[in-house]
Amino acid sequence: MSGRSAGSRGAHVASRRWPLAAELLVATAAGALHALSFSRLDLGWLQLACVALLAWRVGAGAAPGRAALIGGMFSTAWLIGGTWWLFISLHRYGGMPAWLAGLAVGLLCALLSLYLAAAMAAWARWRSGRPAADALLFAAVWLLAELARGVIFTGFPWVAAGYAHTDGTLGALAPWIGVYGIGAVAAGIATLLAAAMRASGSGRWLTVAGGAALWWAPLVLPQDFTEATGRLEVALLQGNVPQEEKFEPAHQPEALAWTLRTLAQTQADLVVAPETAVPLLPAQMPEGLWENLRGAFAGGDRAALVGMPLGSFEAGYTNSAVGFSAAAATRPGGFYRYDKHHLVPFGEFIPPGFRWFVDLMKMPLGDFARGPLDAPSFAVQGERVAPNICYEDLFGEELAARFRDPATAPTIFANVSNIAWFGESIAVFQHLQISRMRTLELQRPMIRATNTGATAIVDHRGVVTHRLAPHTRGMLHGTVEGRSGLTPFAEWAARMGLAPLALLAAAVLAAAAWRVARDSRTTPRRATVPL
Repeated sequence: MSGRSAGSRGAHVASRRWPLAAELLVATAAGALHALSFSRLDLGWLQLACVALLAWRVGAGAAPGRAALIGGMFSTAWLIGGTWWLFISLHRYGGMPAWLAGLAVGLLCALLSLYLAAAMAAWARWRSGRPAADALLFAAVWLLAELARGVIFTGFPWVAAGYAHTDGTLGALAPWIGVYGIGAVAAGIATLLAAAMRASGSGRWLTVAGGAALWWAPLVLPQDFTEATGRLEVALLQGNVPQEEKFEPAHQPEALAWTLRTLAQTQADLVVAPETAVPLLPAQMPEGLWENLRGAFAGGDRAALVGMPLGSFEAGYTNSAVGFSAAAATRPGGFYRYDKHHLVPFGEFIPPGFRWFVDLMKMPLGDFARGPLDAPSFAVQGERVAPNICYEDLFGEELAARFRDPATAPTIFANVSNIAWFGESIAVFQHLQISRMRTLELQRPMIRATNTGATAIVDHRGVVTHRLAPHTRGMLHGTVEGRSGLTPFAEWAARMGLAPLALLAAAVLAAAAWRVARDSRTTPRRATVPL
């Protein structure tokens, strides 16, 4: 770019400058609307529109510092709008004062938003003014920001952008590049829409055409990578135990009796009870109860998978799912055991230096041991059922690790959860949406047994085939079809995790930085609006 064109562009950009307060107000409103994309409706178009608005304002010549503020406000509003229900667990069940619980949620979201703030600063610094190149760079920095939020400090990838497209055309990319890749493609399309808003004449229509092509292109990709292995009749329990009663001795006998009676009487091939459906260690159970539970499935073809804690003070404790069947009775201890690998900070382990924060809450918190990443599956009538507990299904790359050996890869996933911590909030639906994305990425069905919802059966195409009404006590009966075979995502994520996406995005960012450094040695620096 010549010095003259840079100066003309700078003057044009200056004419579009908004007051900083107006920029931040618009960014906050766009971020809040963006959070609505993760609601009960198919609102992928809204997700695109909100990111396009962000790219439009940052792309209006904002300096890196100003761009960081805009991106940070957008992300903070997005995360608060999408995860406000954390307040319920801290205040209603944790006993934390309302003002402090609200402050804690706000600070968490603001800290997690530093990733997108840095991404927008980088885009403002290194974009070229060419729509295609800028869209690629925006997609790369967006991807790096989402990967950072999903991985660093154990990760919190809830309401990642790609989940808004579970039911849209971009969902066809899931078995290829996963939820983070979908979010990056959506960010690139949104940037092209923003560029079209700034362009005129034929340039505008060419940019729109490029975005439209990216939007519809996934539909031509192959989608069938797996084949059926067999069917299981399953029964999924939903105890609907209020969180304030779950660990209270006065209320435990009734809920525990219902769970154990239902487990023993159900004639399905596999019956599944939620996370901590039995909230007692085996040694704490009434005499004979543990033995009776194992004995109920020691003969015949029936099997059960039950969420409960295991361990001892000396050996350490685990948040586990225990499997009972005739085959499992021959294993050490007489049962199958899955120990949760991805633990929840503050809920299942205390991060160093945060004991003071935990002491402010009045909830039963564990300091659990971590299970193996590549855990063996639970064999049920020829199917390999792979448990995951609560929010472990947010981490598709970790579930994919179980596909390293195709001969032992899961044919069915089973999620056992307790979302009662978050009351009757949108978290129930969001968690179902997350499970559906995992079924698209890995093309495996997911059966979900939860305390308050969403208890459901999701097939390998992300379709909810059976579902129990949330916040009710009951049992969901249905048939699930196991699958074998590997999607492209399962192939590369099983071996390399998220590294390929991170390296690709980093390469795009490095190329853009190199180009700007090269150009700055030969041409005047591009004009930007001061912060």
